[in-house]
Amino acid sequence: MNPALIVCLLIFVLIFILRMPIALGMIAAAAAYFLVKGGDLSLVVNQIINTYYTNYVIIAVPLFIFTANVMNSGKVTDMIYSFAHAVCGRMRGALGHVNILGSLIFAGMTGSAIADAAGLGKIEIEAMTDAGYEPAFACSLTASSATLGPTFPPSIPLVIYAMLSGTSVGALFLGGMIPAVVLSLALMIYVGIIAKKRNYPRGEKIKLQEFLMSTLKSLPALLTPVILLVGIYTGVMTPTEAGAVAGFYAILISVFAYRAFGTKEFRKVIVNSVKDIGATSIMIGAAAIISYIVAREQIAANLGAWIISISENKYFFLFLTNVVILILGMFIDTSTIQLIFVPILIPVAKTLGIDLIHFGVVVTFNMMVGLCTPPFGMLLFITSGISGTPLKDIIREIIPQLVVMIIVLFLLTYLPQTVIFIPKLLGLM
Repeated sequence: MNPALIVCLLIFVLIFILRMPIALGMIAAAAAYFLVKGGDLSLVVNQIINTYYTNYVIIAVPLFIFTANVMNSGKVTDMIYSFAHAVCGRMRGALGHVNILGSLIFAGMTGSAIADAAGLGKIEIEAMTDAGYEPAFACSLTASSATLGPTFPPSIPLVIYAMLSGTSVGALFLGGMIPAVVLSLALMIYVGIIAKKRNYPRGEKIKLQEFLMSTLKSLPALLTPVILLVGIYTGVMTPTEAGAVAGFYAILISVFAYRAFGTKEFRKVIVNSVKDIGATSIMIGAAAIISYIVAREQIAANLGAWIISISENKYFFLFLTNVVILILGMFIDTSTIQLIFVPILIPVAKTLGIDLIHFGVVVTFNMMVGLCTPPFGMLLFITSGISGTPLKDIIREIIPQLVVMIIVLFLLTYLPQTVIFIPKLLGLM
């Protein structure tokens, strides 16, 4: 490595150790690289600006963030929870199943794990604890089920991956469907086993009339993923346009269908969205500079040559990738993993003949596991914060669920058809 790259890495590591904002760390590291290299610092600014002005796909990210905030501000999350509760009926541990089903439905609207945990999760945890479930179990299950958000379409991380890899957003969205359903079923099986072991209560018996009424009230919210997916896959809307439509539709149903969205709520949504979008945009822009340095220094090519020198087996590479990302996910934010490490791995995956749609869904799913892994899993902190449950108790309950998620991860890794079946069926691959 040359001196400029060494200085860049040292500054980045130092800022990470000091727990400073990671985006500012990337910008500082890049600036140091160009100063030592004797390059023009204006390249830093140009690289950030070009990331946004030349990439139409990335505009979908702030639009879906806005949609998630609108959904959480109105009664949409309440309606989703009520519908999921009606569906699960008299099952043993019904509220645990409601938690998972509600997250799967909410995933089809926002594409954000954090929005799921912070919005729908608050309702789920309160209902479960009131019904006699241990608070730690309610929090851990909420964290696990929230990972469905970025796996099932639409998905903010998959949009970002499409930008990084040049793959089809539509194919990635379809590729995430089966994995999300498989994870939902796996978690439901786990809940069923635990519910029987701990004698959790059954749900209330729902009469047909009550079920139909609940479905009717929830229908405007339930139509959101239908409108999005039909619009995208019929060619009426691009994923970016779908993000705009989703945001507008969310406002319409919150105002007119549920009458729970006024001026005060709208102002709050705007403020929260600007904060979230600002933080995400800085991360993406900063990562663009690091990606430029990675390409300039041929790090990806050198890494690829090193891995191929060890083994040309693509399954070994996938195993190695999974292990590395799982370890990184314990300590580093998922956005950092996606924006810094994944772009280095994409050319290697391509060289080894790995389908980039399959690779993108597997990597995204893996990063979502990272949101639940101690000691720094973001979803653990969110559920602990909104419920007041000690973090150590949540960590104890989440370990078996992490085992379930890792089993599903390796199933998706070594059975590519679980990801690419639907995109191929619809002719997107």
